[in-house]
Amino acid sequence: MKFGFVVPWGDATDVGDLAAAAEEAGWDGLFVWEPVWGVDAWVSLGLAAVRTSKIRLGTMLTPPSRRRPWELASQVATVDRVSAGRVTLSVGLGATNSGFETFGEECDRKVRAELMDECLDIMCGLWAGQPFEYSGTHYTVQSTEFPTLGNTVQQPRVPIWCVGALGRNKSMRRALRWDGIIPQVMDPDAEGGVRQPHLDEVAALRAEIAEHPDTSDSFDIVVEGQWTDHSPSAYRDAGATWWIESMWGAMSEHSPVAAAYDRLMQGPPS
Repeated sequence: MKFGFVVPWGDATDVGDLAAAAEEAGWDGLFVWEPVWGVDAWVSLGLAAVRTSKIRLGTMLTPPSRRRPWELASQVATVDRVSAGRVTLSVGLGATNSGFETFGEECDRKVRAELMDECLDIMCGLWAGQPFEYSGTHYTVQSTEFPTLGNTVQQPRVPIWCVGALGRNKSMRRALRWDGIIPQVMDPDAEGGVRQPHLDEVAALRAEIAEHPDTSDSFDIVVEGQWTDHSPSAYRDAGATWWIESMWGAMSEHSPVAAAYDRLMQGPPS
């Protein structure tokens, strides 16, 4: 199992400092969340890239429905080159209560899923080289050979982790197309109607992935939580490959950045 940490709060310079601390303390990855409005995730990750040399860097997560595919493709590829191939892109529909309606973003779940699928198709097409063209329901890209530096270091593309709702066929088919799944369970009794999977659900997911014809042996199962509340080793034994340590409660503390730094310097869960 590999161990990552998602930064609960901080400016781009803070992310650079925290990434350096994470690498020093032996973490495998540092991730940032991508707000509708606020600190730019990819500027932050670019700064983290020049402050580190080993750990993976990425988002937890990016909602492609509110991004221009060609702009997101440019940002991801740029950070992948700056980091010498250490970027992971995590995608999902996103939480509409994080500012979608406030800023006029698409809130319909079906449309957001369509936009995400087309965005990912276009991004992968652009990374593969030009000329490239695309005709979809929401996006059209005309064939162009305009000179650009758009390649990624990682080939054939940057790894993509996708949220998958367990038991929802369309959501699971989408997630299993890519390189890893961030499993979630739709539960009306949970806060926000969504919860992290239990151990038996992760084990069942690993068995499902093993039988899926299009997934590789390196396909990731990514679980998020706090080691004080859950057992990362138990999730590892159930089949999870990444544990993402989250400290969302630190956002209400006097200094969320200091709290994150202190936790990072304790090292990954043993």
